[in-house]
Amino acid sequence: MYAEVGNWLVVHGRTLDAPGREGLVVGVHHADGSPPYEIRWTDDERISLVFPGPDATIVPEAPHRAWGGP
Repeated sequence: MYAEVGNWLVVHGRTLDAPGREGLVVGVHHADGSPPYEIRWTDDERISLVFPGPDATIVPEAPHRAWGGP
């Protein structure tokens, strides 16, 4: 998995009733774009250091345009 600042991390729910989570990549610690990433989550605006698992994907644009972030 590789990301750049400004990409989005989408963590998919593991079951049908479990919600997913989305966050903006605000920091990348390695020049090659490999994890870990600093993520600003859309649900609570907190920034976390994340090592994404197999249930996560990186996308270049906001998954939901309704969020008014940067």
